Amino acid sequence: MISWIMAVALVLPAAVLPTTVAVPDAEPPAREQIMAVPPELQARLRDEIVANHPSQNERLQQLVEFMFEPQGLGMAYRGDATYTVEQTYATREANCLSFTLLFLALAREAGLDAYPQVIEETLGWDQRDSTIYRNIHINAGVRIGGQRYTVDVASDSVIARQHPAPVSDQRLLALYYNNQAVELLAQNRVKPALAYMAEAIDLDPDYAAHWSNAGVIYLRNGDPAEAERAYTRALTLAPEHAGALFNMVGLYERIGDHNREAEFHRRLERVQQRDPFHHFLLAIDFEKNGNYRRAVEHYQRAIRLYPDEHRFYFALAKAYVQLGDTRRASRALLRAQAHSDGATRDLYQAKLESLRKPPDRPDIAH
Repeated sequence: MISWIMAVALVLPAAVLPTTVAVPDAEPPAREQIMAVPPELQARLRDEIVANHPSQNERLQQLVEFMFEPQGLGMAYRGDATYTVEQTYATREANCLSFTLLFLALAREAGLDAYPQVIEETLGWDQRDSTIYRNIHINAGVRIGGQRYTVDVASDSVIARQHPAPVSDQRLLALYYNNQAVELLAQNRVKPALAYMAEAIDLDPDYAAHWSNAGVIYLRNGDPAEAERAYTRALTLAPEHAGALFNMVGLYERIGDHNREAEFHRRLERVQQRDPFHHFLLAIDFEKNGNYRRAVEHYQRAIRLYPDEHRFYFALAKAYVQLGDTRRASRALLRAQAHSDGATRDLYQAKLESLRKPPDRPDIAH
């Protein structure tokens, strides 16, 4: 059995890896370089947004349009594109972290009160070789008077239990170095990965995910003792950190300490049983293997733990259709509709109408 090693990375759910992978520099950039705005971009911001739009609300609206519209920057999403502001401007590609770095830098140049935000628990995994990456998500917040706004490159693609929480610039920069370290690890460039992770920990030593990821890199570097120390530090900071617990299980299995392996496996299971995303992913796995009854069980557990996510109900409805239970499928779709709005709500209405059309077996694939 393969012992998977988990590491946190800031890629979005279901991101398609490009054929040409973004390659981080071997040496970490200086901290002040990460959010430095190139003079050409400063001039465009000044001429196209600041000069013509005196109010902060207007500047925010124009800046968002400038980021996305073809006549502005025309930004495109790319899951592995963890770049500095200068690199993002040059490539016009960004993941959620790079987009946030760029937006914050420009918003502040435009006189807006902008800050980074993080959603720690999202539904999204990426697997490459023998490493599993669990995703978090980052976006930007803006305060104007008594109002707060969120600017997000992919809010519709993220399933999250929590609202975004403001974090410091220090954490934001540490996440940049963390992300680059994880990408270097994926490319088997272990020594540079260690250098980037050292920067992340130096900036933000109280963030458990950095220590868990550092342990992954130490283990890949052939140092299980240092990996154990890093995982232990992560669990001291966050005793229920699923990534560090998962990594401890794999480490003790690897070195043959079965008592400690069993201990951490029990701790991990207790955490996972309370995690709706864990049950949702298990349900998807059962569904892929044709075990629709077990899929229904785990979709229901996910819903009990997090009853406000419309995609959980939609997935449950699809599993019921596979079991031939259109009555329960209709009820699940009604719940999905109740927890959604806009075009998504209309989609669920169309699926409901399809279910109610006899005699053919309905198809609600999405």
